Amino acid sequence: MSIENRELLDQQYATLYEALGQDEDFAFWLQSLPQQIEELTFGKPHGKRQLWLDTLAALPALTASDHDFTQGKVRIGQAGDCTDEQRAELKQLLETFIPWRKGPFELFGIDIDTEWRSDWKWERVIPHLSPLAGRRILDVGCGSGYHLWRMLGEGAAQVIGIDPSLFFLMQFHSMKHYAPEAPVHFLPLRSEDLPDFSRKGFDTVFSMGVLYHRRSPLDHLQELKNSLRDGGELVLETLVVDGDVHTALMPEDRYGKMRNVWFIPSVAMLELWLRRLGFRDIRAVDVTVTSTDEQRSTEWMRFESLTNFLDPDDSTRTIEGYPAPKRAVIVATL
Repeated sequence: MSIENRELLDQQYATLYEALGQDEDFAFWLQSLPQQIEELTFGKPHGKRQLWLDTLAALPALTASDHDFTQGKVRIGQAGDCTDEQRAELKQLLETFIPWRKGPFELFGIDIDTEWRSDWKWERVIPHLSPLAGRRILDVGCGSGYHLWRMLGEGAAQVIGIDPSLFFLMQFHSMKHYAPEAPVHFLPLRSEDLPDFSRKGFDTVFSMGVLYHRRSPLDHLQELKNSLRDGGELVLETLVVDGDVHTALMPEDRYGKMRNVWFIPSVAMLELWLRRLGFRDIRAVDVTVTSTDEQRSTEWMRFESLTNFLDPDDSTRTIEGYPAPKRAVIVATL
């Protein structure tokens, strides 16, 4: 099977492989990673992969005069860096990747108003973390990569995001195309595809919005632990329910119209899970009910969103009658 226009991805993977090979704690990963990437990115038939690769290859040749990864809207380039015709062409190409879930972004003056105001979550998380400057960071379930850029904006030395979605991979590279030298990378992996780094892994590991999608949440937490170095920091953000150390919700079928929700624990139960797995200094730093201002339909995400997932007569319940989404941030140390 011929797969054309893959040069952009191959180049970025090669850049990451070179960086990993220069680190004695990460070089061993190169024994398995390139083959994994080849198989997961290109190894199986996919109905839209060629369209997405062709879209990336068609991105206009623009040079960003600057960028800003420190503010709520991740910005690459200025409106004045391109003509109106080039901006219209770029916008049309970016619309190939609708729906845009996590953001917001601005690319050469194009505002990508995403479904989630992911900057709100970041502002709730960042005050409670060890400084990210100089750290090597892993973001598990990174989506289109919004938080990867914000981590870089905090001074991280290297940021690696993983997510099995090729669609999110392509969205990420529509941004990375215009900041090719940034030490930010996206791998189409699941957490179970990661090796055990033998406590010599990442300085900080994020898992935000993943745990409740896993049939075995303890296995997921163990995979996160296996990716950390001794003394490293785990940042876990997930749906929670009210209750004590014995409380968890397992939906009968769907939760907020999502089929892939398995376990939603209380904060107390989540802290117990982390203690049992050997984490310390465990602290819940934020618990927030998700609002319809934070998650909503937009021009760049034209499908149903949170309003449609809640009981129209009682916004404290989902359409199925479960407690409405409430999310907690837990920080812990290995």
